[in-house]
Amino acid sequence: MISLAGRDILHAWGKFVFTGVGLGLLIGVTLTMAGVYRGMVDDARVLLDNSGADLWVVQEETLGPYAEPSSVPDDAWRSLRALPGVAEAANITYLTMQVDHAGRDFRAMVTGIADGGPGTPGWPPRLVAGRHLTRGHYEVVADEASGLALGDEVRIRRNHYRVVGLTRRMVSSNGDPMLFIPFRDAQQAQFQKDNDALLAQRRRTAQNPAFDRPGVPGLREAVDALQSGNHQANAVLVRVAPGTDPAELAARIRRWTHLGVHDRAQMDAILIGKLIATAARQIGMFLVILAVVSAAVVAFIIYTLTMGKVREIAVLKLIGTRDRTIAGMILQQAIALGLIGFAVGKIVATFWGPHFPKYVLLLPQDAVTGLLAVVVICTLSSLVAIRAALRVDPAEAIGG
Repeated sequence: MISLAGRDILHAWGKFVFTGVGLGLLIGVTLTMAGVYRGMVDDARVLLDNSGADLWVVQEETLGPYAEPSSVPDDAWRSLRALPGVAEAANITYLTMQVDHAGRDFRAMVTGIADGGPGTPGWPPRLVAGRHLTRGHYEVVADEASGLALGDEVRIRRNHYRVVGLTRRMVSSNGDPMLFIPFRDAQQAQFQKDNDALLAQRRRTAQNPAFDRPGVPGLREAVDALQSGNHQANAVLVRVAPGTDPAELAARIRRWTHLGVHDRAQMDAILIGKLIATAARQIGMFLVILAVVSAAVVAFIIYTLTMGKVREIAVLKLIGTRDRTIAGMILQQAIALGLIGFAVGKIVATFWGPHFPKYVLLLPQDAVTGLLAVVVICTLSSLVAIRAALRVDPAEAIGG
């Protein structure tokens, strides 16, 4: 049995293929936009997964270290560690900043991790090269997305740090690579005042008679030392012991420490529902608009290709070809065009996705959904084209 659709495609295969490639590029952009949206959500959840925490203890009445400024005493972890049901507790600091390296700067989340080792909350769970931090100062473990290599020197605030380890997919909720440095260094980078601010503070202290009492020697020096010291963390990461209910432990911590506590579900809602919500909605709107435009373009292409064969369709009708056969030819060509476009779109999206500055997450279910959408759109578009084609008057079409 001769396939009219196949014969017609072979008759002008170059035009058909190039049309499919152009359609595929548009489908590829749509798939990429969906991947960008998925990537934003995945970045937020990866940040929580890699922290290794079950509970985030933060400043009271704040949303935590990722969405709002939070400051807790750096010795609060000791009282938390003593509570029943707490397996581990560790200080953590987060500071998003521009980092200098080799004459260029890049945005990164500088994370201060407490003394411990691999497995301690806040520490990177895996390395792809090098080693973990072993010294108390001037070492950094960097995510490979930062472009840093082992042995590179990077400047954070006043100090220079040598890269001793590399991680993968350790990013902030905005997709910025994370740099892990010792907790004391991170405290200095985030909380320490500059020299001018310290001098101004000491002048104010010296001019205050309350700090210069004759009968209390050393009071002013003690106040100066207290004001210039760093005794804060952004949060305490808590790992719950097996068999302990996180909700009950969180309530106990709130009652006894007067600090705020968020569990994993709450932090997930904060990151996705509040921190990246606006950006995610914007990407989602672009995705919807792009999908509508893609559907309109597909429909226009199929209709144009069909109407471009009016004379051929008229000849088929004159020689007695059944309407069902002509409709089948148009439907088959439309679906073939959609399949070519989807294949090209999937290939180009997979190829250029890793080169995007934002993480692009292409899931198999998204590809399946996209394929079904393309088939449905092509089918509906072909029905419109079939209706127009079958209404063609053969004598008028040939005579024209």
